[in-house]
Amino acid sequence: MLEISKKIGYNDEELETVPEGANLGLGCGNPVVLASLREGEIVLDLGSGAGFDCFLAAKKVGEAGQVIGVDMTPEMIDKARENARKGDYGNVEFRLGEIENLPVADNFVDAIISNCVINLSPDKRRVFNEAFRVLKSGGRLMVTDMVLLRELPESVKGSIAAYVGCLSGAILKQEYLGGIDMAGFQDVRIIGESSLSLDSWTNDPTAKGIGESFGVPRDKVGEIIRAVVSIRVCGVKPKQA
Repeated sequence: MLEISKKIGYNDEELETVPEGANLGLGCGNPVVLASLREGEIVLDLGSGAGFDCFLAAKKVGEAGQVIGVDMTPEMIDKARENARKGDYGNVEFRLGEIENLPVADNFVDAIISNCVINLSPDKRRVFNEAFRVLKSGGRLMVTDMVLLRELPESVKGSIAAYVGCLSGAILKQEYLGGIDMAGFQDVRIIGESSLSLDSWTNDPTAKGIGESFGVPRDKVGEIIRAVVSIRVCGVKPKQA
């Protein structure tokens, strides 16, 4: 689990400082690094899971700041709250809710982070609209996610294994960026992009799920994996005049 987290952008210090059980070894990047968080800011994590990124963000914003994690599963909320208690994180709270209908007030947060979660939503445009709503004027969106360079076979799109692996819910890269643009964000850009290593497919749960579910040969799985990339995206809510 630690090695997986290191490969997607987390360092040893970050991995050692969070409460045990907060790091589930999931995601496709480190959005906290992207966000350039500052002391005293309010941060919102979409799909916060067990709280890993929230706890990292909490150290960046300090006691004067606040971090809010939103997750749709009561089990994860309970786990994250327990982790917060164990780590004595007084500036972190977790709210049960959907990222399509955020339980957060308008114009409330300075920055939004998310790690390989938005692609799982069936209504990504609404997610970006909600993100725009809750951000303050000049607020930042900083997310890591999985997108497609080309369409996947229908059989893969319908695979539960692929869905859990952030694959079947992924959309074309330009469509993803277009959704952020349409929500009203400015300066939308990709600041990093990477693909899965082909020689690592045998250890990748998504690739293994595809192969086992559909009997897809190794070379064909490689073709599918090459169609998927991890991107690091940022955007800014325009400042009001």
